[in-house]
Amino acid sequence: QVQLVESGGGLVQPGGSLRLSCAASGFAFSRYSMSWYRQAPGKERELVARISSGGGITNYADSAKGRFTISRVDAKNTLYLQMNSLKPDDTAVYYCYVSFGSWGLGTQVTVSS
Repeated sequence: QVQLVESGGGLVQPGGSLRLSCAASGFAFSRYSMSWYRQAPGKERELVARISSGGGITNYADSAKGRFTISRVDAKNTLYLQMNSLKPDDTAVYYCYVSFGSWGLGTQVTVSS
């Protein structure tokens, strides 16, 4: 069965960095585009970044451009999100998503001093 397990979230001060990971199993990871979404309290879930199968094409939300980097290691069936220069507005639950429609359970990121 399809499993997406996020990790790497936590509490970080403004300006800090985190790297999120998403371990995938149960499907041919390398064949699918993958995405990171986030949902802040009281807000709708929003796309943060997407990466194509093979990793050649990436797209970012305006809020993530220049600060976040999405990447994948197909040999490890793992998706990453490197987040730098974090802001309090980045506080949210971050979810991994595979393009055929499955979600992970999410990992909490809290940016606060």
